[in-house]
Amino acid sequence: MADHLPPALLEACVVVGASSDKLREVYQAINNNGTPEQLLLEPEVLHVLAPPFVNRPHAESEAVRSHGKKRRSFLRKKREQLAPSQAGGRGGSEDVDLMALPQLCFPDGLQVTNEQKDEQFHFLVFTDVFGNKTHGVVMQCYRPILEGTSFFQNGPGSFKFSTLFSAYSFCVISKYPYFTALKDCLSCLLIQLRTCCLSDMEETVKEFAAKLALVPIPPPGQLHLMFTLRPLTIVLPSREDKDHPAIDLDLHLPFLCFRPQQLLQVLSCLLQEQRVVLFSADWARLTLVAESFLLFLQPLSWQQPYVPVLARGMLDFLMAPTAFLMGCHLSHFEEVAAETDDLILINIDNGSVSTSYSETLDLPEFPPAAADCFTHRCQSLQIHFDLHQCHHASCADISEQRAQRRAWQHNLNHDIQRITLELIVNIFRDVSSHLNYEHRVFNSEEFLKTREPAEQLFYKKVLETHIFHCFLKDRLNRKMDNFARMELSTRSEMQKMKAMVKVPRRPTVQEIQARSKSSITESKLSKRLGMSLPNLRDDQTISFQRNPLLTRIILSDPALRTPPKPPNMFKLPEFPASRSFNSVQNYYSELIQQLGKAIFSVQKENSTLLARFYYLRGFINTLCCRRLDALGDFQNLYKTDTAIFPTQLVTWLVDTLHRDERQQADKRPELRRLMVKVKTENEKLLVQPDDHVKKFALPRKHLLQEEFVRCVQECGIVQDVATIHRLFDALTDGQLKQVDPELFKVFYTFWKETEAEAQDVNLPPEVIDHLDNSECVYKLSSCVKTSHGVGKIAMTQKRLFLLTVGRQSFLEITKFRDIQDVKIASAPFLLVRIPSLRIETSGRLEVFEANLKTETELWNLVVKEMWAGRKMADQHKDPQYMTQALTNVLLMDAVMGCLQTQRSVIAASKLAYLDKIKHEVPMMVPETTSETLKHKINPSLDLAEPQTVHVLLYTPGQLTCNDSEGEMNPKLWVALSGGKVVVFDAASWSMLQDCIQVGESQLNCMLGLVQEQVWIGSQDSVIYIIDTHSMSCNKQLTEHRHEVTGLTMDSRDQHNSQQTYSCSCDGTILQWDSASLKVKRQYHLSCDRLSSIQIYDGALWCCCSDSIVELKKSGTPQRRMALPDDIRSMPSSFSSFIVIPERGQLWTGCADSGELCLWHTNSHRRPFKRISLPGSSGVTCMIRVKDQIWVGCRGVRGQCGGQLRSQVLVMDAESHTVAKELQAHSDSIQTLCSAEDRYVLSGSARHDGKIAIWKVE
Repeated sequence: MADHLPPALLEACVVVGASSDKLREVYQAINNNGTPEQLLLEPEVLHVLAPPFVNRPHAESEAVRSHGKKRRSFLRKKREQLAPSQAGGRGGSEDVDLMALPQLCFPDGLQVTNEQKDEQFHFLVFTDVFGNKTHGVVMQCYRPILEGTSFFQNGPGSFKFSTLFSAYSFCVISKYPYFTALKDCLSCLLIQLRTCCLSDMEETVKEFAAKLALVPIPPPGQLHLMFTLRPLTIVLPSREDKDHPAIDLDLHLPFLCFRPQQLLQVLSCLLQEQRVVLFSADWARLTLVAESFLLFLQPLSWQQPYVPVLARGMLDFLMAPTAFLMGCHLSHFEEVAAETDDLILINIDNGSVSTSYSETLDLPEFPPAAADCFTHRCQSLQIHFDLHQCHHASCADISEQRAQRRAWQHNLNHDIQRITLELIVNIFRDVSSHLNYEHRVFNSEEFLKTREPAEQLFYKKVLETHIFHCFLKDRLNRKMDNFARMELSTRSEMQKMKAMVKVPRRPTVQEIQARSKSSITESKLSKRLGMSLPNLRDDQTISFQRNPLLTRIILSDPALRTPPKPPNMFKLPEFPASRSFNSVQNYYSELIQQLGKAIFSVQKENSTLLARFYYLRGFINTLCCRRLDALGDFQNLYKTDTAIFPTQLVTWLVDTLHRDERQQADKRPELRRLMVKVKTENEKLLVQPDDHVKKFALPRKHLLQEEFVRCVQECGIVQDVATIHRLFDALTDGQLKQVDPELFKVFYTFWKETEAEAQDVNLPPEVIDHLDNSECVYKLSSCVKTSHGVGKIAMTQKRLFLLTVGRQSFLEITKFRDIQDVKIASAPFLLVRIPSLRIETSGRLEVFEANLKTETELWNLVVKEMWAGRKMADQHKDPQYMTQALTNVLLMDAVMGCLQTQRSVIAASKLAYLDKIKHEVPMMVPETTSETLKHKINPSLDLAEPQTVHVLLYTPGQLTCNDSEGEMNPKLWVALSGGKVVVFDAASWSMLQDCIQVGESQLNCMLGLVQEQVWIGSQDSVIYIIDTHSMSCNKQLTEHRHEVTGLTMDSRDQHNSQQTYSCSCDGTILQWDSASLKVKRQYHLSCDRLSSIQIYDGALWCCCSDSIVELKKSGTPQRRMALPDDIRSMPSSFSSFIVIPERGQLWTGCADSGELCLWHTNSHRRPFKRISLPGSSGVTCMIRVKDQIWVGCRGVRGQCGGQLRSQVLVMDAESHTVAKELQAHSDSIQTLCSAEDRYVLSGSARHDGKIAIWKVE
């Protein structure tokens, strides 16, 4: 249903059968001529019953007239001839075609029989041209033709039995796929129809439809709705989220009909967008099985025509030239197979899959490792309810029995969804490695090259489909759906390591070993996909027996075996006895009252459930025309969970406000803010997002520097802009500053060929035993003579070693960190001298020499660059230097390979960036810094350029493990420019989340709460709240009017109702109830700019530009420390402060002053001491750790305008002296945070953009 319409269960109830005139004619004719066993009639629409069923007062009906029309607009009562495709394919109107509906209600035709038949159900799906689906559940039953009789006459007072019965259909139509619930509803209607006279039938059906029209649709999330329709209690399950349909069918039905191998064949056909036809003798199975298959493909969404039930007169649809998924009766199997080519024929009844031209299926199959994993998972499914119930007592109550079955089915559906999602993740896990997010490029050719030869045809076909194209859009948009979450959570340790350090793809020693063992045992397990299966630790990937390996995957993965949490249930009131306006209003009033009680009961306990109740009450208030109440509910919903906020419905509400209602809304600040927010959101929606997907193509014209950067990034060679600029200079050496397209093609080809050759490197076991699992061979020389014998020089990221000729053996030349000197020499050979490379290693007297001949100059550049990278990585505790060196070396190699001129070495030397830095800038890191620095990480790893680290927040493991079964690691939250938040695992420093987008403005402050939340204050005046489980931002607090600059909480309060405070630059301070997200108190402080707040011993301290202020509990200032006059005249302002209550001290720092001021908290006229900060031009941030004050400083340029350097200073709080001067950043320190007083983390501005991790002593 459109988002701007309140979602209700019923769209319409349609009664289909033969007209009374036609039945009378048939009855008379048969009485005169004899009774045939079976006669087919033309079905017609007899009744269309659609909301609204209640007449509103005139004034209210005017306000919702457009809404009422839209509710009925999908039905077409016109009898003009329409295109047959509108019956359920992708036709020309979004409306359900009532002219085609009779055929679909009687796909075998309307029968007149001489015996009564049992009732039958089947299911329909209609799809419009925009892909929107409407669903129908059809119940067929038979009634006697003779007028005046009831449906089932019995007893002594009955009329004379009619010998003829006519079929009669009731079709309930809904925008939502509630197949089981609507079938239950129709079953309840059937009980009434059995005792109903023909003359009362329409009224009975109308009463039934009117009740269903009162049932709202549950909002996305874990809240199911329950209502009673005598004699059954019916449940409407909710959708998982906005992007997923509700699942109200038995997903294990295909597992009962097909073996896992056949299921994989069907899913493979759908992924390749074949022309697929389902067959069954039972019409109901067609839709249920088809819907299950499409759900198995999630998050990939079927984009082609979809008609799960084709009536007998619609078989010509199967002649369509496009891909499709359709279903028809088994009796047409031979006819369809004989007359139509290139169809995939799926017989549900016997579980077979064939084609219209062959009994076997000759299509590319799933990658074997993913298929095997899926098959083993299927064996663990418990798909038989009776087996599950063996040890349970028999239920004497039908409601209890249905509840047990529902719970079992809910758990089974969850297991099936996890298994099928895992299948999709295993197939497409590596797609993200070949995406360029900035330019929205997917390098399909390179992706195909990384697949096994036997798998390439499958992937080639899938990559060309619409279904995969839409999937790519979601990946490029960084959509955080179930696929992304599972892909992240099931990465192997090796994949996490590769994600931390972006280096060109080369097989590791571990992968080479696994591949070689796989070939020895003739196993077909994919060497690449096998490595990407979930939960394979380093030691597990070496295993070469396929079945034991996959068995271990199944047993070692508790995440796939954990049952889901039982959903919350909310029961609707009893339906009103009549359809009168007052009765319906009383029903809605009772429902609103129940929702109010539910909101009160969960207000401080469960914000997720609270949001769903606000959603429902807002919807009901909308139906009752209580617009202001509805807006109030949606305002509370917006604060509680923006993920389910119905923007278009609220827009419609705002647009339909009466003048007096708008005036009242304007008087309520929270409603006024909501209306402004909705208007802003709608303006954003008018701007179409860029969701195109490009395939990489080599350039065809000369490339200037900017175009060259784009092309190199698109092809995935390197992302860093500075490195690409150096590559551009190398390729244009001595020429015009543009790159010829032919030269770019040669360079790209050489790079990719080198990469492909590296995939075929096969080291003998004797060599592998001497290397680390994570090492990769990046370069091999030709066979040369060396001082250690004849062989090839091999380079990994750690060392050089010699592969001797003949029986290959390992001889280590040197580790890069042990090199003392590298130089070019010449070795005598006969009458000439041959260029050679000499390497001196610490601890070895013998100098290694290799007669590399023409390769000497390149190897000289390569070894020196790797040596410099290793030295800098060790000294700065930053592995990215080694990554940079590797990239530079491989680019040098490619430049030499594609230029092949006398100046090619000079060109390649322009890429020796780290070796150049080593000679220009002193490499020695101060001893204090080296001892204190533990590690450095780069949060801008996936970005083209470094970003400023604005805020850091460390959250301990227990913050996110209240309800989890296993221990959760601590996390580091990093706020970058443009509203990006990156999350690291603080145990391994691996990146968990590469981008959580919270607004688009700069983020100023972060705070972790025990309610599994991280609060983030932004320049756009919003406080964004991230759920630490889902890693999504689904709550926003909009009470501030200006930039949010500070967040703090009273750490003494260990209860859930923590006292949380926020401030904005205009001096507004809000006290929050962190559980209900409501403002408890509001203060206003008169000042120039309020930049931060902190709580010490229950007192609130505020940092303003011109003063530090302590507030009383009433919010009035108690103390004020004014900016000293000499600093005020600079001009400067307070930037940060620390209060030490036990010493009665206040430490302050200023933005443009290189000193700290110390104050007595009881004597606040002027500071009692000033501490000069060496090498600092200003203070940006301060934190207290144990008895130390850590100070982040603004950078100072070196002599003669040299490189910018900034320090972290460690102050002794007792002696007031500088204990340590720490140098690790080449730009100003922006933020500091403490990790449980064991480590301090510092983040810097964009020219450096890194995070340093310091040990605390």
